[in-house]
Amino acid sequence: MTEATAPHDGPLTGVRVVELAGIGPGPFAAMLLGDLGADVVRVDRPGGPGLGIDPARDVTNRNKRSVVVDLKTPEGATRVLGLAERADILIEGYRPGVAERLGVGPEDCRARNPRLVYGRMTGWGQTGPLADRAGHDIGYIAVTGALGMTGEPGRPPVAPANLLGDYAGGSLYLVVGVLAALHHARATGAGQVVDAAVVDGTAHLTAMIHGMLAAGAWQDRRGANLLDGGCPYYGTYGTADGGHMAVGALEPRFYAEFLRLLDLSGLEEAHADVTRWPELRAKVAERFASRTRDEWTAVFEGSDACVAPVLSLREAPHHPHLAARSTFTDHAGITQPAPAPRFSATPATVRTGPARPGADTEDVARDWGVPGLVSPPSKP
Repeated sequence: MTEATAPHDGPLTGVRVVELAGIGPGPFAAMLLGDLGADVVRVDRPGGPGLGIDPARDVTNRNKRSVVVDLKTPEGATRVLGLAERADILIEGYRPGVAERLGVGPEDCRARNPRLVYGRMTGWGQTGPLADRAGHDIGYIAVTGALGMTGEPGRPPVAPANLLGDYAGGSLYLVVGVLAALHHARATGAGQVVDAAVVDGTAHLTAMIHGMLAAGAWQDRRGANLLDGGCPYYGTYGTADGGHMAVGALEPRFYAEFLRLLDLSGLEEAHADVTRWPELRAKVAERFASRTRDEWTAVFEGSDACVAPVLSLREAPHHPHLAARSTFTDHAGITQPAPAPRFSATPATVRTGPARPGADTEDVARDWGVPGLVSPPSKP
């Protein structure tokens, strides 16, 4: 039994996934499935992806195995179809129609394996006026209204890296979709196509905000609301050393504790009085600016004031709470987030470091019973 199929590797142990290599949300979704125990085989293209980093450090390719297939050659599609025939899930992130032209589209794959769940990951989706256009995270979240909620009023919106669109609106919805479709396939014997679009997922993430907007509890402008930095007790403040503290003292009892620890009096009624928010913001900012980030961290330690230091990526793994929970882990010399969420009976782990392109071809050919991966494939 190989490492990738060993027992107790997570709740998806035994599930086989083919990932047609791409960039962004597709690889992250496949990593998540691998973290949960699936046997993920990444089909890399010769030369690698256009925006690829050093394969030895690409954490999104952990818990995977890699084969290299040139889909632009006649035998390339046959090799991928051989994998698809033995897979539970296939993930691709090409523009609409590309997989079909390469001979590995949904109809080609499901003709060989009717139970296959075929996950399609794109920014714009498989249909619509922009389906064939190029794009990236920032454009997808721009048209959904999500980007317009970030940043300060009077200044341009702030790009939240590619976390909101690619990963939250894209990868996580693709994973939910293919797992739901896998459940259906196992119950009925019929696979299906899952169309996961970043625009759809990101729009879905704004459901609560749309409810608040409809109820008149949200203004459709930046920096004017409870959760977008418009509220002085939900936002960030600079400290004396150039650091920042994050404040989320929304409920009255947490707000009272917040004021007490800041040693601010006479501002209790400002919690519900929007006309006093500018005054409150100025006084809170002045207090935070009087001490360093570490000093304020010590002041709020152990309290329910809902205040936390804003840490950098390199600092985060050393935060006492995250360290106690092992939220980050070190593997293959790389500090990285540990798998999430956690399972009581089938814990997920980082089993292998980033897959090197083509390094696992012989093992996959043997384990999956696809000899054509390492020898000239027979015609289907």
